[in-house]
Amino acid sequence: MSETDRPDASPSSRFASMPPWARWLAKAAAWSVGGVAALALMGLMLAGLALAVAYPNLPEISGLVDYRPKLPMRVYTSDGVLLGEFGEERRNFTPIGQVPKVMQQAVLAIEDARFYQHSGVDYKGVLRAAVAQFAESRSQGASTITMQVARNFYLSTEKTFTRKIYEVLLALKIESMLTKEQILEVYMNQIFLGQRAYGFAAASEIYFGKPLKDITVAEAAMLAGLPKAPSAYNPITNPRRATVRQQYIIDRMLENGFITPEQHEAARSQTLRYRTPSEVAVHAEYVAEAARQMIFSQYGDEAYTRGLNVYLTINAAEQMAAYRALRKGILDYERRQVYRGPEAYVDLPANAKDLDARVAEALDDHPDNDELRAGVALEAGPRKVVAVLQNGETITVTGDGLKPVTSGLAEKGNPKTQIRRGAVIRLVKGPKGDWSVTQLPEVEGAFVSLDPRTGAVRAMVGGFDYAKNKFNHAIQAWRQPGSSFKPFIYSASLEKGFTPATVINDAPLFFDAVTTGSQPWEPKNYDGTFDGPMSMRRGLAKSKNMVSIRILQSITPAYAQEWVTRFGFEAEKHPAYLTMALGAGSVTPLQMASAYGVFANGGYRLNPYLISKITDNKGRTLNEAKPQSLDESTRTLDARNAFVMTSLLQEVTRSGTAARAQGTLKRPDIYGKTGTTNDSMDAWFAGYQREVVAVVWIGYDTPRKLGDRETGGGLSLPVWIDYMSQALKGVPVAEVSAPEGVVNLGGEWYYDEFTHGKGVSSLGLDDKLPTAPTEEEKKSILDLFKRWLQRHGKFTPPAARTAAPRPPARWHTSTAAQRTRGPRACRATGR
Repeated sequence: MSETDRPDASPSSRFASMPPWARWLAKAAAWSVGGVAALALMGLMLAGLALAVAYPNLPEISGLVDYRPKLPMRVYTSDGVLLGEFGEERRNFTPIGQVPKVMQQAVLAIEDARFYQHSGVDYKGVLRAAVAQFAESRSQGASTITMQVARNFYLSTEKTFTRKIYEVLLALKIESMLTKEQILEVYMNQIFLGQRAYGFAAASEIYFGKPLKDITVAEAAMLAGLPKAPSAYNPITNPRRATVRQQYIIDRMLENGFITPEQHEAARSQTLRYRTPSEVAVHAEYVAEAARQMIFSQYGDEAYTRGLNVYLTINAAEQMAAYRALRKGILDYERRQVYRGPEAYVDLPANAKDLDARVAEALDDHPDNDELRAGVALEAGPRKVVAVLQNGETITVTGDGLKPVTSGLAEKGNPKTQIRRGAVIRLVKGPKGDWSVTQLPEVEGAFVSLDPRTGAVRAMVGGFDYAKNKFNHAIQAWRQPGSSFKPFIYSASLEKGFTPATVINDAPLFFDAVTTGSQPWEPKNYDGTFDGPMSMRRGLAKSKNMVSIRILQSITPAYAQEWVTRFGFEAEKHPAYLTMALGAGSVTPLQMASAYGVFANGGYRLNPYLISKITDNKGRTLNEAKPQSLDESTRTLDARNAFVMTSLLQEVTRSGTAARAQGTLKRPDIYGKTGTTNDSMDAWFAGYQREVVAVVWIGYDTPRKLGDRETGGGLSLPVWIDYMSQALKGVPVAEVSAPEGVVNLGGEWYYDEFTHGKGVSSLGLDDKLPTAPTEEEKKSILDLFKRWLQRHGKFTPPAARTAAPRPPARWHTSTAAQRTRGPRACRATGR
């Protein structure tokens, strides 16, 4: 047999025939392969052991199966306008079926394009990320959406191998228990997107001011870029970086077939418009805060996480009408005050290039106050002021626009109040586009209106600016009502035989120390004159103090004190002294509105309410207000009394101190009373039409004079008229019809039993003129109330308090009784 015919040599013979160096390499390779295999086997065993140990220790995912995110409390007007959100997380839970496809696709394009192909862990993605890590020397994420859900719910953010193992295991567990749609729904609602926004529905509202259903491709791509780093890719604070990422996401959407080339091009070229923080649909901050306090008192901390929807009784349009009317009234008053000087002074650089940055920096500490814009004066003189606003706009003010700050522009004026280059000032734009220089008001005000037929609050403004002063004057400020309280004294007198035709002497009165129990008292009328005998109707229309005092003296203060409790007033807030006739007690604006509502609805006392309905995040009703009925169970006043008082208050708005009301509104079915307290410290107007009652108060937090010529008719009545002009649009004129038991004789109304001279025909006609008091007797009767003040405590200005008291769960006219102030000496101007 030839050598070629021999069989192949055995492997061992072949290995033996190899050169020594080849044999050595072969042995090394074999050992290496075996070592790797052994290591791999050990790794698999260790991994299996780790899985066996770790998997049972994975947290329960019941929080995902029964997903209940923290949802903030939202407060709405009766017509569905959002007023405020309260909670740590701003979230609007949206089922996945209601999330637009374009939003889902934008997220998938950048976060997990193979979401519907993998089972929780994208192994191709992991390999791609590993290759990119070495090839490009930069990090590329490999976490799927499921892994991100696992991390966000159950794990820390530390980057360790152990955490990654748990993340993978959790992702697999989640995928085994939830559908893809459920996982995506959790992700879309739970992820943090900056600006306290959680979930894409909330982010759409916060960044773009629109509901998620109206989102565009470009806007969806911008929002989809936020999960990676919300602060770094915030389009408002980092527009350049955010736009780069948005454009990349739009490209990825095209690559994955989510959008067409035409949509891709349109999205890349779209200019996005963002919602600015100052955009507020309705100014109702005081109302929203009052609602928050009431809900918190009932639900505790759960109020901020249960997703409660709180619907109020106020109407958005009327609320804005009230807000604008009160601010206009206060600003009109402020224009008549002495200029107090600029808010600050800043050094402006000579270099024009540095000027804009310096102005912006200075105005950061002086933000705009709605229509009151902050500006820095670049040039100032008696005839012209040039200022630049926060947005860089330059304003020139001349002529009448400088009148409110004349003293600040005087060449030889006080340096501390002088407007000069670098002064931080306030500017306001008039209805005709002309600018004027003004100042932030120090005076405060309040407005409240309600429906007298139900007690539902229709509008409420607690002060000039919530950001400056969060104290709600509408429900918490206890002030003297002055002459606006007189109708309740007149109401009491009707039950004692007085009629609108009763003749009462408007003549001087003097009470010595024996009568008052303290100091002598010599009350005056507003104008210091006395008109002699007049009808009770005329006495109320002209707000004659002597007439009111004589009435109260006749029916006795004790009787009147008990009578006013029928309207919701607290007896202890109205001491039984003759000064009650001039409104020397303490009331809140809400309390006054509720009390005047008794006249408006024909004699029924209804508790005012603000919250009409509370629902959960799924719209199920949890609580709904049931308005009180206008029946005998709520009657507090004879219908005849309410009717006659309405007739008297109509005279006030027709020919009395509030004649401007009917003259401006051009309708007879409005009724009310002005009120100004001692030294013009409080200015009121309270009035109503059958469907709405409204009260306006203006004054300083720490009581001081508003001005010698400032009255309720001049300050508060214009605010009331401005609001009513909106509230009564389209409301037909409807005067009150006479109830049974009253009769009209000679053009005047009487109770049946007080006709033909059976009632009180006159009062004080035989009074002798008092002896002129001595100088000592002319002193104020302040001492009369010293003992009262010692018993009840003195008023503390808001600045001395750290927080406003919370209203009780059942909100009624005695809300916030903590803000008690005793009556001060009241001469009542009668206006």
